[in-house]
Amino acid sequence: MRKRPILILTALVALAVPAAQAQNPPVPAVRARVVPDSMAIGDRFRIEVEVEKDLVQVVEFPGYEGTLAKDIEIVSESPVDTLARDGRRVTIRKTWTLTTFEEGIYSIGRFPVLYADKNVLDTLLSIDSLSFMVTTFPIDTLTQTIYDIKAPLRAPVKFAEFGGCLVLGFFVLQLLYAIVYAIVKSRQRRRRGEKVTLRPAEPAHVRAIRELERLEAEKLWQNNRHKLYHTRLTDIVRTYIEKRYGIDAPAMTSDEIRDEMERRINSKRILTRLSRLLSTADHVKFAKYIPGPEDNEMSYNDAYCFVEETKPTVVADEPTERKEGDDA
Repeated sequence: MRKRPILILTALVALAVPAAQAQNPPVPAVRARVVPDSMAIGDRFRIEVEVEKDLVQVVEFPGYEGTLAKDIEIVSESPVDTLARDGRRVTIRKTWTLTTFEEGIYSIGRFPVLYADKNVLDTLLSIDSLSFMVTTFPIDTLTQTIYDIKAPLRAPVKFAEFGGCLVLGFFVLQLLYAIVYAIVKSRQRRRRGEKVTLRPAEPAHVRAIRELERLEAEKLWQNNRHKLYHTRLTDIVRTYIEKRYGIDAPAMTSDEIRDEMERRINSKRILTRLSRLLSTADHVKFAKYIPGPEDNEMSYNDAYCFVEETKPTVVADEPTERKEGDDA
């Protein structure tokens, strides 16, 4: 009968120990290694750090900027990765890729990891101390001869390398020759006393009549292109008014042109032609009015007669361009 209480007490202890371990998990275990532990200068190697911990425990890996230690440069670092999980235990790993250009035996010591659990803040060290060896290439100066650096090789010159420059230079020389030739010829003419005269500009009414006849020959309204026909017709008259009377008729409205012409022309017949021409064109362009053949012919006659009846009786020469060696 005495054995029964002992068995009950043993069972309670066995159940209490796992519960206490669950409330107070063991301190995380840190393992670190160098892969490989021997390399030549300039080669890349890795430091792999693994931490086995409880889910509620927090560990932080150290942060480095540029170098891990003297002469050991950091090439890259991986994010923290989870390797395994067994119940509440989890294993995480972080890797640094390194390189060095100095030979020797390096001893980094035990790798540090920051540990935080509830009110505990501590630094954990890896179980193993890290060390590795960096070797260089042996140079046998007794059997090997060291030579100076070779001079650059001289490549043959190809026409494609400078042919474009030659072509460009040729055209530049031609342009300079033409400029110099023109200057010299101009000076020679001045020395010989050649006259430089002005060619008279084409009268406004001559140009307007020519453009009206050309418009009539295109037969626009005969092909149902009424809007284009009346637009071209009024543009010719507006340009003629601008050249003839010196006003900005192309930028003015029809009413503004009528008002301006009433101050300059005393003939009611001429003003009626102009007003009828502009009014018909406005209806065609803005009111979608389709004129008949009689309206189109009347508009043309109004434009033609307006130019003929308002042209100056005596046309004065207006200089526009210079012409050498030609008497007007």
